[in-house]
Amino acid sequence: MQETLSAFQRLLEIMAELREKCPWDRAQTQDSIRPLTIEEVHELSEAILSQDDPEIRAELGDLLLHIVFYAHMAGERQAFTMRDIIEGLNAKLIRRHPHVFGETAVTGAPEVQGNWERIKAQEKAAAGKVRASALDGVPASMPSLIMAQRMQEKAASLGFDWPNADEVWAKVEEEMQEFREAATPAEREAEMGDLLFSLVNYCRFAEINADNALSRTNRKFRQRFQHVERRAAEDGRSLPEMTLAEMDVYWLEAKELGL
Repeated sequence: MQETLSAFQRLLEIMAELREKCPWDRAQTQDSIRPLTIEEVHELSEAILSQDDPEIRAELGDLLLHIVFYAHMAGERQAFTMRDIIEGLNAKLIRRHPHVFGETAVTGAPEVQGNWERIKAQEKAAAGKVRASALDGVPASMPSLIMAQRMQEKAASLGFDWPNADEVWAKVEEEMQEFREAATPAEREAEMGDLLFSLVNYCRFAEINADNALSRTNRKFRQRFQHVERRAAEDGRSLPEMTLAEMDVYWLEAKELGL
């Protein structure tokens, strides 16, 4: 533990020195760093999906650098410090886990999540930040798939939820039929949105993270399609001149290789 604390202290010292002596670091602001932070989060996500531990470690380091950078800039304008961030987080974790640090009894993860949302709402109210809706805490800039699952989770934590997975799947089938019956482009788009939303709901009941599932399928498709492109090039072919059956030979080859 002491070695970890010493390493973190050294990081804070390096950040202070960079801010003082490096022209690039000195020129940065919260606004200029924000897009880079978003990029780092996506790079971390990619490393996690790849299950690449060395890359996860490296990307976590990059993200930690950004947190330290924001904290240092906040300290310069006397807004808050890294200590404030850590102490605030410590206090929040203790408050929102009364089943660990208090006398509250819970029966499982759903109840823990419900308590978290309830305590969070109480904290917001005490701070004069009452939200008109429990969904106001879901950022509008979130990717749509993640937003759908987070809104459903928040609604479910307040009791607004389906009773079981079978009824959710029945809703999926209902939305699928409504999509088939849609007559105009606008109706098809609306019904497809409903269908996707209901599928995300079923993922939640099946304890599947919808975004992780689709991200891994996207990666799989990319790897297999790029294999098709490589194999075609090796054979002196180009995809536009090939039949689907010919391309499918390479696709099946990719599957056999575990791509």
